[in-house]
Amino acid sequence: MSAPRPAAVIVLAAGEGTRMKSDIPKVLHTIGGRSLVGHAVAAARGTEPSHLAVVVRHQRERVAAHIAEIAPDATIADQDEVKGTGRAAECALEMLPGDLSGTVLVTYGDVPLLATQTLTELTTAHEQGGNAVTVLTAVVPNPTGYGRILRDAAGSVAGIIEHKDALKAREEGTEHKDAVEIREINSGIYAFDAAVLRESLAKVTTDNAQGEKYLTDVLGLAREAGGRVEAHTIDDLMQTEGVNDKVQLAAMGRELNKRIVEQAMRDGAIVIDPATTFVDVEVTIGRDTVVHPNTQLRGATTIGVNCEIGPDTTLVDTEVGDGASVVRTQAQLAKVGDEATVGPFSFLRPGTELGAKGKIGGFVETKNAQIGDGAKVPHLTYCGDAVIGEGANIGAGTIFANYDGVNKHVTHVGAHSFVGSDSVLIAPVTIAPGAYVAAGSAVDGDVNSGQIAVARGRQRNIDGWVERRRSGTKTHEAAQNNARAATNADPSTTVAPESADEGTSK
Repeated sequence: MSAPRPAAVIVLAAGEGTRMKSDIPKVLHTIGGRSLVGHAVAAARGTEPSHLAVVVRHQRERVAAHIAEIAPDATIADQDEVKGTGRAAECALEMLPGDLSGTVLVTYGDVPLLATQTLTELTTAHEQGGNAVTVLTAVVPNPTGYGRILRDAAGSVAGIIEHKDALKAREEGTEHKDAVEIREINSGIYAFDAAVLRESLAKVTTDNAQGEKYLTDVLGLAREAGGRVEAHTIDDLMQTEGVNDKVQLAAMGRELNKRIVEQAMRDGAIVIDPATTFVDVEVTIGRDTVVHPNTQLRGATTIGVNCEIGPDTTLVDTEVGDGASVVRTQAQLAKVGDEATVGPFSFLRPGTELGAKGKIGGFVETKNAQIGDGAKVPHLTYCGDAVIGEGANIGAGTIFANYDGVNKHVTHVGAHSFVGSDSVLIAPVTIAPGAYVAAGSAVDGDVNSGQIAVARGRQRNIDGWVERRRSGTKTHEAAQNNARAATNADPSTTVAPESADEGTSK
């Protein structure tokens, strides 16, 4: 039997989050490569609801734009001047169909570890119990700041009292004066019967310590109307934890990363040091791939099987094929083919595509470069705006001069061509398949197949230059000693006088 689908999920994301002390709206802060509200939306969408609504207010335009990007099918509901979670949920209901019936889930935009499975289980428990309201609860060591679950003599949920109201009851010695000692807390996550929620919210007032319209008041009203109110308790406390400041943000980020890395290992990856490995939620890592310490795999990065990644590597939105090795590398929006090797100390910028069994070596920077199967860019090279054919070899220290100060231009290097070390390829230029470029050349014209391009000045050796320009230096002394040694070794040798102006070219 398939799991029940909620009629709607409402995500409350209107809060200001003043304790974050940030110009960024709280729900737009990120962990695991996804915003806090993004985690909430992902969990909600996983239940396959008929409707998804997100309630916004603080920095409305920024938050609404983000929601439109990550969940274009979501309904944006604006909370008005009336404060409180009850009013926020009411504003969402007003944006949903008036005849909405079934289960409505209400969650928060700052509870990033809440899982789809938990929401599905909450929906199932709610519908199987025939409940008017089901609240997700947890028993925590320190309930400070949370609403407490009030139970009747039979053990059913009698209501929820907010933390400040519980403190006030203790101070005044009124009903629920012992509520601050209760450790079962309200997660803020509920399953409601749609009709019960709508009718009860219409009766909720702002008569409380905060002057807010509490969503929690719906529970008491539902009971008064004869409805069944129950709790669904979970053992995984972290799923109920919210983020209120940057300390909690970091703590939740560590916990999320721990869970992601552990799941990757259960799925077959080999992570040498989980404590220094950071993996975003959308990353995939293949079986038997070894991830070395100090590695960050971010965004939509995908790693194949039997790879070696790191140490000291950051890959962002990068695709790595099976059997590849990427060591001490920074890469973004790049592709690395099967059995290719990258690094160490390589920088792959967006648009880099390395073919199968290709090589990008040490201290190489690439950008918008298509490097064919088996082609090599081994070391000390800048390769930008280039198309390199299969099997080509780019010598050390080669520069692809792609920018003329106004426009970028492309260099083509054909299959199995060879570019000698310390060359400059001045784009646009084409090195045809099966051609050579001599070391030290500055090439600004095409090279045809079978040719070698030599674009450098002819060497001249000028006799006597050291004596005239560097007299008295250790270099001069070494030259004199070498000349004497040569003369002593072969008396017939005639050494050109250092006063000679110039020798012959060699």
